[in-house]
Amino acid sequence: MTLYKLIAASLLLGSSFSALAEFELIHNVKGYTLTRQGDLKTFSTLVFKDGKVVRTGDEGLLKSYSQAKKIDGKQHVLLPGLIDAHGHVIGLGQNLVQLELRNTRSKAEIGEQLSRFAQDKSGWIIGRGWNQENWPTKQFPTAADLDKYVSDRPVILSRVDGHAVWVNSKAMALAGINSNTKAPAGGEILRLANGEPSGIFIDKAEELIRVHQPKPSKEQLNAALDAAGKHLLALGITSVHDAGIDYPTWQIYKERDAAHTMPMRIFAMLSAADPKLETMLQAGVYKDQQDFLSIRSVKIYADGALGSRGAALIDDYADRPGHKGLMLESQEKLEQLFELSFKYGFSANTHAIGDMANHTVLDAYENTFKKTGGKLLRNRIEHAQIVTPADIPRFKSLGIIPSMQPVHATSDMHMAEQRLNAMQLQGAYAWQSFLNQGSKVAAGSDFPVELANIFDGLYAAITRMDHNQQPELGWRNNEALSRKDAFKAFSLDAAYAAHQEFKLGSLEQGKWADFILIDQDIFTIDAADIYKTQVLETWLAGEQKYKR
Repeated sequence: MTLYKLIAASLLLGSSFSALAEFELIHNVKGYTLTRQGDLKTFSTLVFKDGKVVRTGDEGLLKSYSQAKKIDGKQHVLLPGLIDAHGHVIGLGQNLVQLELRNTRSKAEIGEQLSRFAQDKSGWIIGRGWNQENWPTKQFPTAADLDKYVSDRPVILSRVDGHAVWVNSKAMALAGINSNTKAPAGGEILRLANGEPSGIFIDKAEELIRVHQPKPSKEQLNAALDAAGKHLLALGITSVHDAGIDYPTWQIYKERDAAHTMPMRIFAMLSAADPKLETMLQAGVYKDQQDFLSIRSVKIYADGALGSRGAALIDDYADRPGHKGLMLESQEKLEQLFELSFKYGFSANTHAIGDMANHTVLDAYENTFKKTGGKLLRNRIEHAQIVTPADIPRFKSLGIIPSMQPVHATSDMHMAEQRLNAMQLQGAYAWQSFLNQGSKVAAGSDFPVELANIFDGLYAAITRMDHNQQPELGWRNNEALSRKDAFKAFSLDAAYAAHQEFKLGSLEQGKWADFILIDQDIFTIDAADIYKTQVLETWLAGEQKYKR
C-alpha cells in the first residue's frame, strides 16, 4: 500500500472513530416502545445522536458503537417520554403558587387555609381546587362563607374543573354585581332565596368577575411556564398539548422558542375566546425545526363541566330536574369558528362534555366539512365524556379524534351517577368503545383540574378504580383499556393527535430521543400499583432534564 493510501486510510479510520464518539448509548435497561404499527417492542439498549434515536436493540449494540458515550441504565425501565394530550400549562404554573384547595373536605377547612394564605398577601386572593362534592353537604357555598375569613380584599376561588368561581362579597362589590345583574348567555349566576347573587358564577358568568382581576405580567407568565415545565418533567412528561392559550401566552411561547428556552415540548391550541384570535390565526401555523413548539389548532368551548352542572345534556340532570346545563356557543357560532380555523389551516379542538354538546359539535363539524372541507385536519373533541351511543360511530366517520382524560372517570364516577341516569351513562367515558371502532384516543390529564401525573391516568384507564381499588371490578369496566392501549393513548396516539407521530411518541429511528427511566415495570406489576410509579430520570432530545 502506498504512503498516500496509508495516510488516507488512517484519516478515514480516524473520522469514523470521531463520528462514533458522537453517539450516546444507554444500556442495561428494560426498554419498551411502540412501533409505528402499534406493536409493543422491548429492548435493552438505546443509541442516540444529535438528540435523535439511532437504534434500539440488545447489548450487542455496545460492540457496534464501541466508541459511543455509555450510560448504565442500572436495570431500570425505560419508556418514551410521555405526552399529556390535554393540559393547561400556565394554569398549572400559576396554581403552584396560588391557594391550593384540591384535597379540602369542608368549607371550614377552606376558610382556615384561606386565613393562613392571606396573612402575607396583598390585593386579590386567588385559589383553585374546591369541590363541593367532597363536602358533607355537597351544596354550593356562598360569598358569606368566605366573608367570615377574608372580607377586606377580593377573593376568587376556582372550582376544581375551572368552570365555576366562588367569590367573596368584596369581589362582587368591586365588579358591581347585585340582584339586577344578569348572567350572560352560556353562563349562570347562582342566587340566594332572596334573589341576591350567592357568590357562585358558572362558565361565562365567571367573566363578570374575572374582567376585574389583575392580568398576570410578562414576568409572571414566564415564571409560570418555568414552574410548570419543571413540575411536568419531574413526572416524565416531555410534551403537552396546551388546551387554550391567550394572546400574551402566544407571544411568550414564540419568544421563548426563538430563544431556545422552552422547558419542554408544547403543542398549543389558540383560545377561541381571545379577542385577538384572528390576529393569531393570520400569523399562520407555527412549527419550529426542533419541535419544541407547534401552534396549529384552535380550542373552542361548547359547554361547561359536569360537576358544576354546566355540561349540556339532552335530558334533564337527574339531580336537578328542569336543568339541562349550558351550551356556551350555538351550533351556528361553532360552525363560524370552525370555518375561521380551517381558513387559516388550523384544526378545531372543541371542548364538549355533555351528550347534547357532543351531538351539537358533531353536527357542526359535519356541516362545516360539507361547506368548506377541513375533515383531514385531525380535528378533535376534547373530553367527549358523555356521548350517546348513536353518536360514537360519528367520531370515526367524521375523522374526529376523541381527546379524553382517563382520571376524570375515577374522579367523577360517584358524582356522575348522581348527575346522570342509566340511559345517559351508556356512553360515558367510553374509551374502549372508541378504540373498538378504530378511533385513536389521545389521553391527557386536564391538569390542573386533575393532578399532572400520567401514571394516575394509566392506572385509571386500566382499572377504572380509585386508589383504594374501588369499585372492586372497576366502574363500568367494559370500557377499561389494556396496558398497551393505555400506554399508546399517552404516547403514540397523543403524538398523532398533534400531527407529530413521525417525531414523537415512540423511540424509533429518526425520532427525538425523549425518554424516561422509572422505578417499576408498568407492564408486569400488579395493576393496583401502577399509580405509585416514580420517575427517576427524564431526557429530552438526548439531554437529561431531570434526575430524582
